[in-house]
Amino acid sequence: MTLRLDNVTKRFGNNTAVDLLSISIPEKEMFGFLGGNGAGKTTTFRMILGLLDITEGDISWNGESISYEKSHLIGYLPEERGLYPKLKVRDQLIYLGKLRGMTKNEVVTELEGWLDRFKVPEYIDKKVEELSKGNQQKIQFISAVIHKPKLLILDEPFSGLDPINVEQLKEAVIDLKEQGTSIVFSSHRMEHVEELCEHLCILHKGKPVVQGALREIKRSFGKKNLVVHADFPVDFLKGYSGVIKYKPMTEGCALQIESEEIAQKIFEGLHGKGFVRKFELEEPSLSDIFIEKVGASYE
Repeated sequence: MTLRLDNVTKRFGNNTAVDLLSISIPEKEMFGFLGGNGAGKTTTFRMILGLLDITEGDISWNGESISYEKSHLIGYLPEERGLYPKLKVRDQLIYLGKLRGMTKNEVVTELEGWLDRFKVPEYIDKKVEELSKGNQQKIQFISAVIHKPKLLILDEPFSGLDPINVEQLKEAVIDLKEQGTSIVFSSHRMEHVEELCEHLCILHKGKPVVQGALREIKRSFGKKNLVVHADFPVDFLKGYSGVIKYKPMTEGCALQIESEEIAQKIFEGLHGKGFVRKFELEEPSLSDIFIEKVGASYE
């Protein structure tokens, strides 16, 4: 069940929202879309779902085009949430579940299971408008997954949630992946993508600027991060050749360096000057890569 996008382009008048996007999203995996506002993430999702026509290119799932007939196999959590505020949670989800071919009993059984999991069984008879924003988001998430979709599209699923709710939702998403759901999600929070995704695509103004396996992207970036904590001043490292960025810290410094070889030179340069508490070489973070490729510091 691979989802493929081949040279997908979307224009609105003279504005190109998505420009020649080609990606392959493997089955039973989590794929991350990163990008700032207006990068083209939501437009791409709407084309995958058939809510927007493609200007050029082709989207296929398991070798066939995606159409409304397949909507029962897909789950979607839009960024702008869309529940009926006056309806009770139970009625809301029975209605949505029936649209996806479920019976009332199937919906209620699944819904009770999810509400128990999120430790809020009493919400079943509450109106949506009586719930906090974070809890409305949980209900919206349940509505996207209640029919056990094979493909799940999550647009900024963690935005506006407190850390406890983020963890609950993350665990749920990981479980769904383990059970065989293919998941595509967008976020502007690098750490979520870094933690959850094996493959990703960074979009900038509708164009993919980085894409592939997270591990490979980090490896090919070349630059490394080095953290040094020492009981003596380390500001002399600022001038070392191969040091791209120097950031002072309370107990030492954090450096971005060109390669592992530079780390060896720095290690030798520290020798004999005093006690070194920490000398840690790390892969670049997604944030480093994003800032380099997209050019702007960004949160």
